[in-house]
Amino acid sequence: MRDVIILGSTGSIGTQALEVIASRRDRFRVVGLAAGGGSIATLAEQVLEFSPRTVALARPTAVQDLQLALYAAAQQRGWNRGDVRLPRIIAGPDAATELAAEAADVVLNGITGSVGLLPTLAALRAGTTLALANKESLVIGGRLVTEAAAPGQLVAVDSEHSAFAQCLRAGRTDEVDKLVLTASGGPFRGRTRAELTEVTPDQAMAHPTWQMGRVITINSATLVNKGLELIEAGLLYDMPLDRIQVVVHPQSFVHSAVQYVDGALIAQCSPPDMKLPIALGLTWPDRVAGAAAPVDWTAAAAWTFEPLDAEAFPAVELARRAGTLGGTAPAVFNAANEVCVDAFCEGRIGFLDIVDTIADVLTEHVSGGVSADAEDDSDAVGSRYVDDRGITVETVLAADAWARRAARARTRG
Repeated sequence: MRDVIILGSTGSIGTQALEVIASRRDRFRVVGLAAGGGSIATLAEQVLEFSPRTVALARPTAVQDLQLALYAAAQQRGWNRGDVRLPRIIAGPDAATELAAEAADVVLNGITGSVGLLPTLAALRAGTTLALANKESLVIGGRLVTEAAAPGQLVAVDSEHSAFAQCLRAGRTDEVDKLVLTASGGPFRGRTRAELTEVTPDQAMAHPTWQMGRVITINSATLVNKGLELIEAGLLYDMPLDRIQVVVHPQSFVHSAVQYVDGALIAQCSPPDMKLPIALGLTWPDRVAGAAAPVDWTAAAAWTFEPLDAEAFPAVELARRAGTLGGTAPAVFNAANEVCVDAFCEGRIGFLDIVDTIADVLTEHVSGGVSADAEDDSDAVGSRYVDDRGITVETVLAADAWARRAARARTRG
């Protein structure tokens, strides 16, 4: 029996993880749930279903809403008020970090965005196995995260990085030639840069394979998500970024592959379903029988591969630049992107402006320039690039905050 804490329980990864756990009650026990507070009805149902001892809410104002929703959901189930066992509720911006440090066998970090960094570090410092779906915390934290992790403590949940972990079992580290990171290509695969000028938010949200939240879906359309995954792969598997190749595979059955020095290519293949890597993340290195449907070999199918068009989709090479620089550069790449995604969805910038703005902010940061509208010393500190030797949580968060201000200044509309 593994005690599990799920951060981001009402999001896509969190809800699918709970589905996996619900089907294997003999193997898992949910002891903690964390959510932002925007989907209180869903969280209340999760609390009644799994009876966690602790619930963390990012918004303190949502505490009473959760209590009322618990009683309402219980009443719908035909329970008496006295049948409801309220969990301990902690609230505030540090609630998820506090929960991540509590006793458990596994913490699944399914939070979206850079706010997942401190919970990631808290789980690692507590000695808990961390099933990491929050790629941003690894990307911006870099060596702070990898050096905090004991051998085997950090387990990837992204389907591509879970695939790498599985494929790397086929050979020794010194036998690896390169990692092959697959990408669906998003909804605009095959379009030229000129053809992307008039893309709308609704079009960008129509991903051909995966159902995901807004930020990740837009990131998949720009291929920023693949850039983040490139940096993540380098950190997880200590691989130079020039030995990670991105290949477009629209069917999303080959989740990634490892090429060995003798020419052998070992790939992990399965239908696009996040329950498989989630289940592996919860039980690594063991597998969960029946976690997801296998490939149907009775039906004809074709899997295709094509090179990435770096001119139309420059985000991957921009991320490679940021990841190679390391230090605070990836934090700036990620933070600027999050601001630009909001600006795009609100109609203040165009689709191509997302990556162009990220590039401008990153260039300013690396050159050490100070934003024109700097208001205080912290802005000046955050504007300066710090390499891996000087990186701290404080410098990362300062760079993150500066990049958001710099990106907002460019996307006011």
